[in-house]
Amino acid sequence: MKFILGKKIGMSQIFEDEKVIPVTLIEAGPCFVTQIIKDGYEAIQIGFKKLKPKKVKKSQKKKPFRHLREFKGDVSKYKIGDKIDVSIFEKGDKVKISGISKGKGFAGVVKRWGFAGLPASHGTKHEERAPGSTGSRFPQRVIKGKKMPGRMGGKRVTVKNLKVAKIDSEKNLIAVKGAITGSRGTLLEIRSIK
Repeated sequence: MKFILGKKIGMSQIFEDEKVIPVTLIEAGPCFVTQIIKDGYEAIQIGFKKLKPKKVKKSQKKKPFRHLREFKGDVSKYKIGDKIDVSIFEKGDKVKISGISKGKGFAGVVKRWGFAGLPASHGTKHEERAPGSTGSRFPQRVIKGKKMPGRMGGKRVTVKNLKVAKIDSEKNLIAVKGAITGSRGTLLEIRSIK
């Protein structure tokens, strides 16, 4: 299994066989293996974005990285201090990418869940975007998980079956076909799909 941490730079486009391909640019790695875990499960912890010596806190002395993440998989290939960079991926590889989506604040049911709202005519007054009825006679309460207004976005989202369009090993860049969740600068976990 291949994996790496990266930072979203933004979207661009590349040209291939007279076709325009929309791509997301990711600054991926270099990452370093900080810990090998064999405690009921096998995983590798990697660090991304090394901190400057004066920015390192006392608790970070052993692992002076801004981001640390665990990836489950075969640990036999790795040892502490190993470097992981974009060269592990190849053009055409299928990957899944996880990150935190853009926070959109407090949203109503029309924006958050795609409700149709009430009709604009026939006596509807100032309630076009209202949710409508939220309960029934039994059990005389609102059931958990009901689609209602609330905070939208700001959650972990995974986008699967993305294709690696281009790799630049010198600049540590990966261009992935299509859009990826999150704003510019979002930390992304990139994993290969078997």
